[in-house]
Amino acid sequence: MPYRSSAIASVDPDTSGATAIAHRLDFADHASEVPTHIHRKGQLILASYGAVTCTAAQNVWIVPPNCGIWIPGGVSHSARATANARVDYLFVEIGASSLPDHCCALEITPMIRAMIDRLAAEPKDYPPDSHAARLARVMLDELAEMPRQGLNLPVSENTKIRTIADALTTEPSDRSTLADWAQRVAMSERSLARLMIQETGLTFGRWRQQLHLVVALRELASGTSVQRVAAMLGYESVNAFITMFRKAVGSTPSRYLPSVKDRL
Repeated sequence: MPYRSSAIASVDPDTSGATAIAHRLDFADHASEVPTHIHRKGQLILASYGAVTCTAAQNVWIVPPNCGIWIPGGVSHSARATANARVDYLFVEIGASSLPDHCCALEITPMIRAMIDRLAAEPKDYPPDSHAARLARVMLDELAEMPRQGLNLPVSENTKIRTIADALTTEPSDRSTLADWAQRVAMSERSLARLMIQETGLTFGRWRQQLHLVVALRELASGTSVQRVAAMLGYESVNAFITMFRKAVGSTPSRYLPSVKDRL
């Protein structure tokens, strides 16, 4: 198997003092695992193809092709990309934008994506009075106006919650009830229900549905068919899965991710 370098080694954003710089990676040329790291600049992660799963601020975030994940400067994070992923990174200097001071998923318009593509072609040390600098300022203003998307799964360092999260991430079709899990982690059902809300802010049912959404978005963006994703998540029918997806994101998989249309 050929050696693939780490994506971290391909660019050091903190060597540039520019307002914003963009960098593109094809994960066919890089290792899919991006280990935990940190940098001064804030970072927006976008997938032009495939999907990226990012862990930051005690949340797991999915990056489908029509959204980006914003990670403020100074926040440690790691990522895992699907083998077919093509990813754009936008690094933003601290204080240069009105983007949030916390991690979030942002809707990305075609105009913003085109501006990021254009900025990626510019040198990383462009002058502050250049066309690239003006483009960066307009792009950052647009980004600050973008709607937020609920594409995160709250996780916890609590060992009992982590046990459940690891098991369901490995086998998302497991339909064990809260009572079943309480028995497995040696707690009462009531205590586990309280702990889940305390640690994640969600009931067990809502948390598992959010896990299913994160897994579904990752798999659909990587090329898995809707039928296979529905089976992977333990749904009795494709229609039941599509109903869950529509309630969660407001549209069907084929409308949310047009690339899956021919695979319905």
